[in-house]
Amino acid sequence: MTLPPRPWLEAYADNYRNDDVVHPHCHAQAQLIHGVSGVMVVSTAQGSWLVPSGHALWVPAGTPHEIRMAGEVHMRTLFLMPEAEPGLGRTCQVIEVSALLRELIVAATLIAGHNSPRLQAMVELIRMELLTAPVVAMHVPVPGEPRLARLCTHFIRNPSDDSSLESWADSLNMSARTLSRVFQRELGMSFGEWRKRARLALSLKLLAQGVSILEVALEHGYQSPSAFSAMFRKSLGYPPSHFRPVG
Repeated sequence: MTLPPRPWLEAYADNYRNDDVVHPHCHAQAQLIHGVSGVMVVSTAQGSWLVPSGHALWVPAGTPHEIRMAGEVHMRTLFLMPEAEPGLGRTCQVIEVSALLRELIVAATLIAGHNSPRLQAMVELIRMELLTAPVVAMHVPVPGEPRLARLCTHFIRNPSDDSSLESWADSLNMSARTLSRVFQRELGMSFGEWRKRARLALSLKLLAQGVSILEVALEHGYQSPSAFSAMFRKSLGYPPSHFRPVG
């Protein structure tokens, strides 16, 4: 008996509650993880990615990852077979989801499962949208150097800490210039950029859980909600209120 051809794309819809966890796992296919609502924190051996609503995370095939939910999350997931992959590379990356891509993802969850002409056309459109989607810097990398890792972990637990680069360097018995080079070597970004990303990541989780913008701003070391909102909009293109739960 001749088996039917394998579909180029599989799509699933799952809903989760705040603090739900999808424990570490991996897939043979490349994966696109999209949240229609809520915020997801996806962690791999290389670090963590924040995936707010309106965005998606590209996860290459064979990448072990864990997903934690912040707020009520309506997840829509695509699995792309090798012949349909858009060639986005071997590293995870967060992308903006256009209105067209969002509708294609949602529609795919309703018709995926067989290679109909309609599905094949949708797969091609999805590939084109993925290749042109803007990449968003939502990666919070994990340093490998143990002493720096401890300082970064302390900051994540205390994001209002406004200690300077010089202060961090003193605690490590090195110069600020040396620590600056260590940050670039270990994390691929400056001290200031890493701290801003970590604060943004933590603030997204709190906003999705309904914490007020004023509380989030003060908890993350900002002097006013307007200063926090300006940083937030510059980084993500949306005001903080965009990520607060509805109702």
